[in-house]
Amino acid sequence: MPNDLTLTPEVRGPLTVHPVPGVRRFGVDAFVTDRWGGVSDGPFATLNLAEHVGDRAEHVAENRRRVSDAIGVDADRLVVVRQVHGNVVVEAGRVSDDTEADALHCASARWALAVLVADCVPMLLVDEASPRFAVVHAGWRGLQRGVVRNALAAFDDPSTVHAFVGPSISAEGYQVGPDVAEQFVDVPDALYPDGGDRSRLDLRRVAVHQLVGLGVHDANVEVSRQPTDGGELFFSDRAVRPCGRFALVARRTVAWGEMDEGSS
Repeated sequence: MPNDLTLTPEVRGPLTVHPVPGVRRFGVDAFVTDRWGGVSDGPFATLNLAEHVGDRAEHVAENRRRVSDAIGVDADRLVVVRQVHGNVVVEAGRVSDDTEADALHCASARWALAVLVADCVPMLLVDEASPRFAVVHAGWRGLQRGVVRNALAAFDDPSTVHAFVGPSISAEGYQVGPDVAEQFVDVPDALYPDGGDRSRLDLRRVAVHQLVGLGVHDANVEVSRQPTDGGELFFSDRAVRPCGRFALVARRTVAWGEMDEGSS
């Protein structure tokens, strides 16, 4: 069975971040940001990391700089792309200013990778058999369109991949219509009737189902218990519109082959 966990906050500079502990043994530092410790105001208060939501550009730039400091890279080495709820996966070194993608992968300590979310599912994939890691943004459209499958295709063998499924909206907080529900009727326990033709959809359960179905061992999957519902700790598009975006950020901090014996 996948492992449920509650992320423990950690202070890094002006930020409180929520590290992903299970990937440290593979030489990867990863954390989830929350909505605090930045300079944005109004509905974007305070650590909005998205440029497309209406926040001031200088605020977003400063917020991203703080996240870069927290993960240990220069701001120009924090890779963020325009996400479009699709299934495109891009290697970090091939990203340009106009890149559109919903997953990034890398095998180098040169880059820190980030995906931005506010109810969608952020995922981290780390290979125990190679230096490659990836971050994935998956709402219902991305899950339906195969972004998880395409992200896992960047790895030689899914059975050696460890996955983290981060904070996202809960099933209780996510009502959908029949057009969305019909996409996931084959996922066990992912849908709950909610009166009439409405349903509640558990996006994290869908993500885990896809990961395991594609060859990731269920014992290698960790799932955050924390939801985005209400938008108090993490931004939630369902709670407030407009709103900011928080991030799942990852970086290789130990070069492949330099980890202690037994760490992989």
